[in-house]
Amino acid sequence: MTIELGKPLSLASLWTLSVERAPVALCVDARARILASRGAVDRIAEAGDAAPAVYGVNTGFGALAETRIGAADIAQLQRNLVRSHACGVGPDLSAAEVRAMMALRAQVIAMGHSGVRAEVVDLLIAMLNAGVHPRIPAQGSVGASGDLAPLAHLALSLIGEGEAELEGERMESSEALSKAGLEPIVLQAKEGLALINGTQYMTGLGALAAQRALELCIIADIAGAMSVEALLGSKVPFDPRLMQVRPHPGQAATSENLRALLADSPLMDSHALCGKVQDPYSLRCMPQVHGATRDALAFTHDVLVREANSVTDNPTVFLDGDEASLLSGGNFHGQPVSIALDLAGIAVAELANISERRVEQLVNPALSTGLTPFLAADSGLCSGFMIAQVASASLVSENKVLAHPATVDSIPSSANREDHVSMGSIAARKLVQIVDNVENSLAIELLCAAQGLDQRQPLRPAKGVAAVYDAIRAAIPSVDDDRPLHRDFATVRGLIESGALRAAAESAVGALN
Repeated sequence: MTIELGKPLSLASLWTLSVERAPVALCVDARARILASRGAVDRIAEAGDAAPAVYGVNTGFGALAETRIGAADIAQLQRNLVRSHACGVGPDLSAAEVRAMMALRAQVIAMGHSGVRAEVVDLLIAMLNAGVHPRIPAQGSVGASGDLAPLAHLALSLIGEGEAELEGERMESSEALSKAGLEPIVLQAKEGLALINGTQYMTGLGALAAQRALELCIIADIAGAMSVEALLGSKVPFDPRLMQVRPHPGQAATSENLRALLADSPLMDSHALCGKVQDPYSLRCMPQVHGATRDALAFTHDVLVREANSVTDNPTVFLDGDEASLLSGGNFHGQPVSIALDLAGIAVAELANISERRVEQLVNPALSTGLTPFLAADSGLCSGFMIAQVASASLVSENKVLAHPATVDSIPSSANREDHVSMGSIAARKLVQIVDNVENSLAIELLCAAQGLDQRQPLRPAKGVAAVYDAIRAAIPSVDDDRPLHRDFATVRGLIESGALRAAAESAVGALN
């Protein structure tokens, strides 16, 4: 499937072209828009020194916006801008993250308000399709005027400078372009500024992390259902009547998943008359907790979709017949995205927070009924899953630090011209790490719950839970003696990432929300 840029772009399509590397094309209508907006910039450039001052076209940048640049130096101005702003530090972004940035940058240009030549977007798309990925360090942006440093590293590769990756090999960008049969561009008026002004770093990283987080909501429901079965819990708290009188959509979706996963359970039927009145909150409040995460992520998703289809560079070109206006504004400011990503980080961290409590229920003999201490085959001689809970607690504690909002900070830059910034890039990076931690936490719970279900045999859980249990046990044997568990956790995480666990559940109960 080819993803066409210049049309409304969904986060699912962004994932497909970034992670699965689907081919990319420019829609027909976009080219006409690009050419029209470029004409407005060309007219200013052709007027030379007689043209009025237009920010970034014939002036300096940031605190140097009042410095007029002569017509003969306009191309050099754009090249210098890209070179000087390529100040990123820290670890490199992954290829998928770079691809998301490239696609979003091309999408902005394709909207037809950037005043950039078609050759620029054509090269971005050609690089995506050839697998030429600029080397982009992860740190260095404060999220206004856009993600300047990361985007400057992206732009460097377009002019044949900096480094890029091709087929897994790092090399000079000029070499990577040459091997792919591509030619670098020579930046013209406004093009350097258009390439580095925007929120594509925070939006790209945030969008990929948010997609993973939405998938983890379903995995959290699956893990929770397994824990309910292993702990001899009840499905009564998930009754639809309870959901109807508190009609949050995420709560309803989670409870529907749990009812499907726990339907017709021989194991649950076996203790129906046990006399237990209520389960711990980590079991019976899953619709409320998981559901709140879902609702917060739905908000984040909507913000990111809007941002992916927004014009975020400056100045912005507007056409009215033959007349053109270049308006300087602040669409590059990352505040809408930054707040949404901070919220997503807080929300998804809660999936691990409550998951770790369910792990404690599973391994603590004072809290479980009929399970061995720490789920060990020979408690005392074996430690079982004692330190699995410690590992989960470590991840949860780390998330508590990471969930502190980046948006509440602002350090003025550019001689105080950029006196309030969003720190959206930091919000995005934190969200990526939180999602990684939550995925590991849920992998730990899934393995603990499977071990608990081992001890409930010969009784079988509900068919939805049983299908997931069988998928885990097909890859990982029961822990009959102490062994290093880190490989088992990695295997379960692989089953999560591949979609195998969700597929197993849905093969038994139908589509999950």
